[in-house]
Amino acid sequence: MEEKRLSANIKIIDPAANSNWDDFVVRHPFGWLYHLSGWKRVLDKSFSHMKGYYFGLFDGEAKIQAGLPVYEVKSYLTGRRLVSIPFATLFDPLVSNNEEFGQLFKAVLDRFKNGQKSMVEIRSQHSPALIKNERLSCTRVFKHHYLDLCNPPEVLKKKFHRSCIRQRIARAEKSNLRVKTGADESDLQNYYRLHMRTRKNVGRPTQPYRFFKAIWDTFYPVGQLTLLLAEKDGTTIAAMLLLKFKDRVSAEFAASDERCRNLSPNHFLFWESIKLAHREGYHVFDFGRTSLANKPLMDFKGRWGAEVVDLPMFYYPDNKIKENAAGVESRSYRLMSQVCHKAPDYLQPFIGNFCYRHLG
Repeated sequence: MEEKRLSANIKIIDPAANSNWDDFVVRHPFGWLYHLSGWKRVLDKSFSHMKGYYFGLFDGEAKIQAGLPVYEVKSYLTGRRLVSIPFATLFDPLVSNNEEFGQLFKAVLDRFKNGQKSMVEIRSQHSPALIKNERLSCTRVFKHHYLDLCNPPEVLKKKFHRSCIRQRIARAEKSNLRVKTGADESDLQNYYRLHMRTRKNVGRPTQPYRFFKAIWDTFYPVGQLTLLLAEKDGTTIAAMLLLKFKDRVSAEFAASDERCRNLSPNHFLFWESIKLAHREGYHVFDFGRTSLANKPLMDFKGRWGAEVVDLPMFYYPDNKIKENAAGVESRSYRLMSQVCHKAPDYLQPFIGNFCYRHLG
């Protein structure tokens, strides 16, 4: 994708061809792994129904001053929409003030004004106060849990819930669980087998394997991904995929064998991940994004003594906010959950491939 100038100081750039973009992400206080050109490569390799446009605001010296990546997501089921940014659990527009956001958002609307897009969705973490626009409405249906790693893990552990967390960790250690760091694609395949089983148990479609393979190929070689596996007598019974960038480690994907739940492998891997993050010098451990509708997961993360903050999402036009806020209650959502839960194992990849051709 060639760079396309939209105005005197805004243009659409290709982050894969412009090294200044990743440098800008590293410098920006809101910059996170999902902003990087690597995430664009992941999405390009994994999903043909979406296309990324990286809007850059430049100063007088041709230096990137602010940025807003937006993906056009096309689906005959859910319509065409703009998402910033697909499948990102933590994300912010890379702006420093409301004026920068206003210029970028106007450029997005101008660029797609003839496309009859049904919705624009902008996710945020640190930047809600900078996203002030009368054409946008906000919903707060997701939360973010995180641990400050300024204290050693054994000090943090004292704040964990005694019976629900500390005793579970002790149980896993007494069960002689072993942690292994994934080193090749066979370990990734072990993770994916557990991932499919976990998604079926909770009634969710399974992301295509090519998505995880693209994440592995992009971020593992540069040290921004760690895969931890919990083993019992040489058999993998749980796994967790960690993304690492700047001062944060984020637990993005976790899976386990439900038949081994009594051994508490998930508790074991979260504990091992927290210790790893502290040992490697990171300052924050993220538990990822959680829907308020998922009370069991909200409770689980809260028992680790984590801080909890809102993850506001902004929508244009504002009539779309009710549709998305109530998405988990919709009839189609419930039907999809039942199909995923009841379908045989061999159908799970096909169901996931179909569903993820329409998601973003």
